[in-house]
Amino acid sequence: MVQATKYLYVVRDDEILSGEPIIEGTRTPVRAIVETWRMGVSPEEIPKGMPHLTLGQVFSALTYYSDHQDEINSYIERNHISDELIDPLLRDI
Repeated sequence: MVQATKYLYVVRDDEILSGEPIIEGTRTPVRAIVETWRMGVSPEEIPKGMPHLTLGQVFSALTYYSDHQDEINSYIERNHISDELIDPLLRDI
């Protein structure tokens, strides 16, 4: 079941990522946008790497994060892949 949030473009769908906040109409979690932004990519540049997103969707995700940092940081931590599990050839890419 899709559940709206008070944030334009951000929804939860029990069948996608177990209800983690995503961008409506996609499977893109808010955390993916936040992690990209944290790597130094400006909001205006994020749709270039994720062309299925609009700038409005990116800003909505970042607004959601601003108000729910603990929740999104928890999703980021749960989905972190430890360095030991990453192929050494891919670590420095």
